[in-house]
Amino acid sequence: MLRVLESAGLEAWIVGGWVRDALMCAPGHDIDICCSGSWEQSAAALRAEGIAVVESGVKFGGITAVLDGERIEVTAYRLDGFYTDGRHPESVRRAQCVEEDLARRDFTVNAMAWHPRRGLLDLYDGRGDLERRQIRAVGEPRRRFEEDALRMLRAVRFACRLDFSMDAATASALDSCAPLLDAVARERVGIELEGILVTGRGGDALLRYPELMCAAIPELARMRGFNQRTPYHAFDVYEHTARVLTVAGELSRFRIDGGDPDAPPSPSLMWAALLHDVAKPDTFTVDERGRGHFYGHPERGAARAKAIMRRLSCGNDLMRDVNLLIRYHDQPLRPERVDLLRMMQRFASGGVDVPRLMGELFDLKRADTLGKASQCFYYVDEIERMREMVRELIANGEAYSVKTLNLTGKDLIAHGMAPGPQVGAALNRALEGAIVGEVPNSTLHLLTYLGF
Repeated sequence: MLRVLESAGLEAWIVGGWVRDALMCAPGHDIDICCSGSWEQSAAALRAEGIAVVESGVKFGGITAVLDGERIEVTAYRLDGFYTDGRHPESVRRAQCVEEDLARRDFTVNAMAWHPRRGLLDLYDGRGDLERRQIRAVGEPRRRFEEDALRMLRAVRFACRLDFSMDAATASALDSCAPLLDAVARERVGIELEGILVTGRGGDALLRYPELMCAAIPELARMRGFNQRTPYHAFDVYEHTARVLTVAGELSRFRIDGGDPDAPPSPSLMWAALLHDVAKPDTFTVDERGRGHFYGHPERGAARAKAIMRRLSCGNDLMRDVNLLIRYHDQPLRPERVDLLRMMQRFASGGVDVPRLMGELFDLKRADTLGKASQCFYYVDEIERMREMVRELIANGEAYSVKTLNLTGKDLIAHGMAPGPQVGAALNRALEGAIVGEVPNSTLHLLTYLGF
């Protein structure tokens, strides 16, 4: 594509994240090309060579070219006008050279260009920042964030994803510019927050950039410095939450559930870890001994989390799963068959993937335990016993919902039961018998149990 564009008399470079990832010897995904021509000139040159073009971002001088199934963004050199809404430039105009285009970009590690003949163009020492493992704004950080406030969350996302620190001036600007995030659409904030969480380093984000994270979710601010006044907690609610996020992220890396170790953490687990104690300040009481309690905080927290996530335009399935995890994260559970089947039954009634969500519940419980005082750590062994028991219950075909019963309504009707509400009632009766151990989960035994 570079050859085609330059054969038409244009100048073109590969820019942005692909260059950054290549310098880090990391796999590259999205490819962006920056070109001296207008989008019309680029499109004409590509189409003349039989390359498909989608006019996807012409307002900002961009198109998408499709070659051998690969989608490549091609954008004209550009300069942004004034930003009046903290997110979008009032106008975009053509830049004269690639150097002007790179000057408008957000961070030094994203402001490099590469060409197979001309080599690397690195005006702001982005390669040096990669070696120093730091995120640094191009130019004056405050100006970059005033132009586009969402860049603040992008900075944190990159720092978390790459496990980089933040340049001191950039970090200072994050704190002072945090209120600017109010101008950004909540949906965009939600997308960036999830991007931070699924790096597995959301705990670092909370501790290192508290002003920004509390600007993104104002409900977190009340948790900062909130003394729990209980011997079971060594940290305030905010720091406890950060530690739970960190442990949950680490669990995902070690894949206790046996899954792909390179897969990102589950969004539902990470959102639940972030918001599991969000209602503690609302439910705080102190008993006659001066000890703090948070009665009802899981239920209140589940409702509060749903409101927060709806405000951030999170998906319905994600909100459902997070709601369930938060609602039951503090539910007393014992490594006993009926206790675990009852928990699975509660999840099944919500229409979720029960084995997955049970695994995430144990991950959350374990992380919550390890975020408390050390005297609570004994519970981790019990959590892992329960995790193994659930695996065995599922492998052995134990019933925890009508769908997992080895008996259907058709079976009952075939044995003479008239269609109607009585079929569902019979199935529920059979399920109850199977859960409490009165009857094995086999068709013959279940039919006999129901009197057929």
